[in-house]
Amino acid sequence: MTNLQKPIQNWRFVDDTGTFVLENPQQTSYLYFPLVNEAGLMSCITPLLHGDIKTGQNSFLMSPVSVEDLHNTHSVRNFWVSVPGKGVWSAAGDSAAQRAQTFETDPSERVSLEAGFLWHKVTRENDQLGLRTEITNFVPAGADQVELMRVTLINTGDQPVHLVPTAAIPIYGRSADNLRDHRHVTSLLHRIRTHTGGVLVCPTLSFDERGHTINQITYAVLGAEADGTPPVEFFPVMQDFVGEGGTLDWPEAVVQPGLRGCSAGQSFDGYEAVGALRFKEITLLPGDSRQYVLILAILPKNGSTDELLAAYGTAAQFDAALADCRSRWQTKANVLTFRSADSTFDNWMRWVVIQPVLRRLYGNSFLPYHDYGRGGRGWRDLWQDCLALLLTEPDEVPYLLYSSFAGVRIDGSNATIIGSGPGEFLADRNNIPRVWMDHGAWPFLTTRLYIDQSGDLAFLLKEQTYFKDSHISRAQAQDEQWTPEQGMLLLTPAGEPYRGSVLEHLLVQHLTAFFHVGEHNIIRLEGADWNDGMDMARQRGESVAFTALYASNLRDLSVLVRELASLGISQVTIAAELLTLLDTLNTPVNYDDAAAKRQRLAAYFAQCQHTLTGEKSAVTLSDLAHDLATKADWLYAHLGHQEWIQDRAGFGWFNGYYDNGGHRVEGDHSDGVRMTLTGQVFTLMGGIATNEQVREIVRAADRYLLEPAMGGYRLNTHFGDIQLNLGRCFGFAFGDKENGAMFSHMAVMYANALYQRGLVPEGYKVLKDITDHCQNFATSRIYPGIPEYINARGRGMYPFLTGSASWLLLTLVTQVFGVRGQQGHLVIEPKLVPEQFDEADTAQILTLFAGKRLEVTFHNPARLNCGEYRVNHITLDGTEVAFDRVDNAVIIGRDLIESRRDQQPRLRVELGPSI
Repeated sequence: MTNLQKPIQNWRFVDDTGTFVLENPQQTSYLYFPLVNEAGLMSCITPLLHGDIKTGQNSFLMSPVSVEDLHNTHSVRNFWVSVPGKGVWSAAGDSAAQRAQTFETDPSERVSLEAGFLWHKVTRENDQLGLRTEITNFVPAGADQVELMRVTLINTGDQPVHLVPTAAIPIYGRSADNLRDHRHVTSLLHRIRTHTGGVLVCPTLSFDERGHTINQITYAVLGAEADGTPPVEFFPVMQDFVGEGGTLDWPEAVVQPGLRGCSAGQSFDGYEAVGALRFKEITLLPGDSRQYVLILAILPKNGSTDELLAAYGTAAQFDAALADCRSRWQTKANVLTFRSADSTFDNWMRWVVIQPVLRRLYGNSFLPYHDYGRGGRGWRDLWQDCLALLLTEPDEVPYLLYSSFAGVRIDGSNATIIGSGPGEFLADRNNIPRVWMDHGAWPFLTTRLYIDQSGDLAFLLKEQTYFKDSHISRAQAQDEQWTPEQGMLLLTPAGEPYRGSVLEHLLVQHLTAFFHVGEHNIIRLEGADWNDGMDMARQRGESVAFTALYASNLRDLSVLVRELASLGISQVTIAAELLTLLDTLNTPVNYDDAAAKRQRLAAYFAQCQHTLTGEKSAVTLSDLAHDLATKADWLYAHLGHQEWIQDRAGFGWFNGYYDNGGHRVEGDHSDGVRMTLTGQVFTLMGGIATNEQVREIVRAADRYLLEPAMGGYRLNTHFGDIQLNLGRCFGFAFGDKENGAMFSHMAVMYANALYQRGLVPEGYKVLKDITDHCQNFATSRIYPGIPEYINARGRGMYPFLTGSASWLLLTLVTQVFGVRGQQGHLVIEPKLVPEQFDEADTAQILTLFAGKRLEVTFHNPARLNCGEYRVNHITLDGTEVAFDRVDNAVIIGRDLIESRRDQQPRLRVELGPSI
């Protein structure tokens, strides 16, 4: 398809703190930027000031938007300027006249966007009017649920400009559910009144046919001039503002001269509302400017508009709040920084650093590209994000991890939706009994990282409750005795909440998975795995890919169990029922017999359908570790023997799945070769693939999955027809979402696995291809940061909220720069390549470790490649330190870092030839 627009310029960074500028952003569709705070106000904004503002699914100030709404509707944060004799002009760019100029080769006005952490400014200059506007938006960092907006009008001409300014922000004021459900009826609930400072909407009821409730929320659009002078009149009713036959991008109240609004103190019941605030007519002399401050607020019961105006209602207060917002977000971004030969990459990574924070605040539902659409995060999202939060917000994570284990069911499944607070869980967003078979694997990865970073082995011994609802036996049955009144905690027969150690929770997740196998003795796919689109093989589907992850987890968990002896203990207590699955301690199961494994699991399920006895059994660390290692060894051998395949062309890789017909999914097929990237990642990462097989996998992935135009490796090859026996994803267009897109999450994990297996050049290329593609705005069309995936056209999709950010940070810190913890001690094992070192032959990382902001500078004067160098000397604040060498890594005791008075100790690591 041809593109008739002007050539697209790339965004560019203008400092070393992540601030970027993009010219003509309005010429790119689907762009949006997040504005959010810890108080729960979530906004998104586009170059035309579209987007929405909300605190949750049931409280939207502006109309809820998905990406198509960004160009299909005109519910924008508009600011109109009426110039007598010259017509009207939208400072936001959203007027019918200005929209028509978007595709002109020489538009009459110039637009640029500038953004940083976390603020957004659009500058628009119109030569015909002799006006320039600068509109800055941000969400203050404090406790108020408000978005602030400042409009600056500047006379750039040589003549005075007479104008009438009018702000106009539509007020939706209710639940996203009412966008289609009872849209008009819910407008009848609106009680609109004009205040000295603006327009307020307080619906009478929160509309829900399952049970209406009194509404406690007020939605407000307030405004003032720079010195606090209020508006002179208002147009609070939408139909009066747009007029008969009018539209939001050409409203009668603006385009028809002389129409008068109402004064403060007026009330209107039962209409769609708009925060249309008219300010007094002004004359701008050449070079003069005038500022207006708008406060877009969602107020709780007893919230005060007067207090908001008093706090933010002047330009000086706006500036102070903006400075505070920028400072706080910069602090979040500064906890993890990189300095390499590529300053653009270093700045780009600053945006990746805050992406896990954004997903903690937004979940997956509250930006225009959204998966779930109704709030909350998924179980997997929580644990993936914590991987990065352990590197960027480590003080907050231990309690979050501990609380989250309360979402585990005693059958090894879990609650699937995470609420807004720690330990708040729901079963399924659609009340559908569904189990994702990979969910039990992620908590261990995050817990292990926490223990390695902190040395807190005792965390495994902390006791936590279990989640309980009607679903039992991994959602294959219903507990007919359970009622909601009994609560969401697993109880003993005496009605007391049952508590087990974190270790016990991990055992439950992994042991139930080990025995829950299909006909090929591979863990059953159930409702899906990490790839949510593999959701149509519940009866006979099996996931080889995540069986490999469970296998390596079992191996690593056995090691961790043995390390508990360092706490001075020789045994742990677990639920007596769990002994059924620790079969090597009593009656061993023949692991080659899939039916026998399923029978043993059924025996366990029968013991814990409604309650747990509460009885505990003591198990020695050595016996427990042996049992886990035995299971891991069997899985490693089984996968290696059964799942390695080779196609007719001589390429080899691991099969990743069995479908609902019991057929192996990958390999030669009548529709072409079938291969998945997922099937390779965890066999590589866990050491199941031999060194020779690692090379074969890379060769096969390069042959069948690599697509340079998409920035890297596809998730899968083209399977041809819809796969009704495997998953919905194969109904998607090939090259999008889970059907053959360059899915950043799995691609980054592939890079991580390559680094772990010593294929540094190959791993580096995977990461560089992704990051280079994302930084090429003409193709990716996204702001700085890594998206969920790249589609067939090379466009970045679902930006900001993606688990790939966590894995990219984890990979860069622990593998590329090689700075990580091991039982709380500092391990340094860099895998940097020569081109990553700057002109001073250095590369640097600043990261949190042992309560310090640890700066680690690597010096490679000979520009040696990874594999050619090793760590020869280390100084700490100029003093040489001793270290232990283990293979290619060196280890420094935690105490050496922790005991420093300086909050930013500096390590200099000298790299030289390996001896």
